[in-house]
Amino acid sequence: MAPHEDQSTAGVGGPIEALTASGLRALTGDAATLPGPGGLGVRLAARLRELIRAGGALRPGTVLPPTRAVAAEFGLSRGVVVAAYEQLAAEGFLAGRQGAGTRVADLGPGARPAPKAPPPEEAARPGVPDLGGFPRGRWLAAYRQALTAMADGDLGYGDPRGHARLRTELAAHLRAFRGADASPDGLLVVGGAADGLTLLADTLAAGGRPRIAVEDPSSPRTRALLRRRGLEVTGVPVDGEGLAVDALREPGRLGAVLLTPAHQYPAGVPLSAGRRQALVRLAREHGVLLIEDDYNGAFRYDREPPGCLQGLAPDVTALLGSVSKTLAPALRLGWLLAPPAWAPRLVHDRALTHPTGHTLDHLAFAHLLHTGDYTAHLRRTRRRYQSRRLHLTTELAAAAPGFTPLGTPGGLHLPVALPPWSREAEVLAAVRAEGYDVQGLGACALTPPPPDRPGGGLVIGFAALTPAAITHLVGVARAAGGPPSSPGAPPPPG
Repeated sequence: MAPHEDQSTAGVGGPIEALTASGLRALTGDAATLPGPGGLGVRLAARLRELIRAGGALRPGTVLPPTRAVAAEFGLSRGVVVAAYEQLAAEGFLAGRQGAGTRVADLGPGARPAPKAPPPEEAARPGVPDLGGFPRGRWLAAYRQALTAMADGDLGYGDPRGHARLRTELAAHLRAFRGADASPDGLLVVGGAADGLTLLADTLAAGGRPRIAVEDPSSPRTRALLRRRGLEVTGVPVDGEGLAVDALREPGRLGAVLLTPAHQYPAGVPLSAGRRQALVRLAREHGVLLIEDDYNGAFRYDREPPGCLQGLAPDVTALLGSVSKTLAPALRLGWLLAPPAWAPRLVHDRALTHPTGHTLDHLAFAHLLHTGDYTAHLRRTRRRYQSRRLHLTTELAAAAPGFTPLGTPGGLHLPVALPPWSREAEVLAAVRAEGYDVQGLGACALTPPPPDRPGGGLVIGFAALTPAAITHLVGVARAAGGPPSSPGAPPPPG
């Protein structure tokens, strides 16, 4: 959403305060002194987010100055300011309406102030990172430093929430780069997102509200996990704005809603600002827990990724994340940022089953976060994955007419709609016969379509594919799903 520049203060509820550019600068400080990591746009958005959460001068309804005026006042390019405004609008902190300017959105009650190289078949699997890019040297140095510096007491059973040093560094990282409302006390270090989801599912089942809504389509493995833990799974449609909140049936019977708002799996779309706000209202009204799987939240290639939903509604949202997509699944490192009302029960349950974590790994990851090595690694991998995604979309456009990429530029997978003359099952069989573990869109639906249905789609993991493998995969898919006159597939990569 582009910010609206008309700064009229006439509103339904009467006059609304309009902030001047100089007034905004007085609140935020000079551009050069904005704290935190990232570029100027990221830091400006972070400072505005903090001020909005705190209330005061940036209370709901306050009209922000036009982006041109802010750019002139701060000595920035207008694009930097527009990016900051759009980032906060996408997260639900700002709202814009033609003729009414850009204003602070009403967050509602409960919002709190921010605290002061694998084989080809695995490589094409959605969500698999480029394991050849794992920073072995940095990790080894961090591990050595952790082992050298750790106290004798760190070799004991430790805190079931995870080592305090990692929780402190992780909270700072999530605040700075994901817009989370994070503090060390609210974090649990877990063995990956699935481990954190298992803990939440067990707590939901024991609490007498075992019904959970999931996106349709969504990950079949995740749905299987939820059912295995005793939950009743119901589907909610997904469209171009993400989960269709209006389609949630009987919300009063729900214990939770599980969603991937940053980059929906498999559709690849973010949850819109309007849907974010509607979902938060529903959760607060009916006492529903929102479980945010921050799947691929670190990877957006055309702009900064939208901040997490938890930052908008920390009182009703549990945030799940891990390093499985950013570093390597083998590390088994993840986090669960729980709402205050849920944290004590989760810590209690965690202590019963996992009295201690892998302290050395915790301290090594804390070192990577503290030194900035982790964020530098993310920058490198974003560039690499952006290049591979571009190669895949270019190959599809040039060699596979009718194969249509879907979603926004982000994540580690590309959803592709197949042409109506093809059949998903036949294309999948062909690419899998060549060793590529591509997923079908049909398998992601709660009710899979008939295997002989025309069309369908693929979910292609591209992060670990070489350019040659991408070209070969597209050729195989084209040969299996293209028009009858399509040429054969190219030879496999050497």
